[in-house]
Amino acid sequence: MAKTEKQTAPFQFKQFAVQQDRCAMKVGTDGIMLGAWAQVDAATQALDIGTGTGVIALMLAQRAPEATIHAIDIDDVACEQAGENFASSPWEKRLSVIQEAIQDYARTTRTTYDLIVSNPPFFSGGTFGMKEERAIARQTVRMPHGDLLIAVRQLLAKNGRFCLVLPYLEGLRFQERAEEYHLFCTKVTEVRPKPDAAVNRLLMQFEQEDRPTETDQLAIRATEAEDSYTPAYRALLQEFLLKF
Repeated sequence: MAKTEKQTAPFQFKQFAVQQDRCAMKVGTDGIMLGAWAQVDAATQALDIGTGTGVIALMLAQRAPEATIHAIDIDDVACEQAGENFASSPWEKRLSVIQEAIQDYARTTRTTYDLIVSNPPFFSGGTFGMKEERAIARQTVRMPHGDLLIAVRQLLAKNGRFCLVLPYLEGLRFQERAEEYHLFCTKVTEVRPKPDAAVNRLLMQFEQEDRPTETDQLAIRATEAEDSYTPAYRALLQEFLLKF
């Protein structure tokens, strides 16, 4: 079956475009929120773990003009497409792709980062169907959360920040497990689809200093209408999305 124009068209942001036709995981709300939410103040060396299309790394490059961003992924096709997206962006010189398992990279590199971000896989267990590519991308098979935490602990600079997004229950479990690696949740944004809906995502920031967690909330839509985004969500993404 031939690909439709919608499937092959790039996702167009205000300052860059993301080709995603060859990547298992497409541009989605989780990644876009994380790219806009992660604190980039004073970031000079950043790492995007599991970069996929490279969208989060591109958002960081737009927001942090002094930062060098490394984007790592184990998948060769994803790395190829992320590299193409970087090359066509205004920040090509500050973006680079590393094709390697994060576990191996953390053991061999001497580089440390003052900002690490990740939109990691979160389902565990289950079985793969006929089309495994997307399933594998969402599973924790290739990057178990314990491995992710070990890698972050090795790669994070002393005063660095680690930011990620996970579904609510997985996020709570991740916070508990992170403490075993001396990474403490210092900031959380509880994300709801609508103001009266249950929290379904957590945007989280971890640091090596154990201090009280700052918590706030974010609702994406005010109503069921497709374009009824809340003022807070529009403010978060207004520098990126064309609709805003």
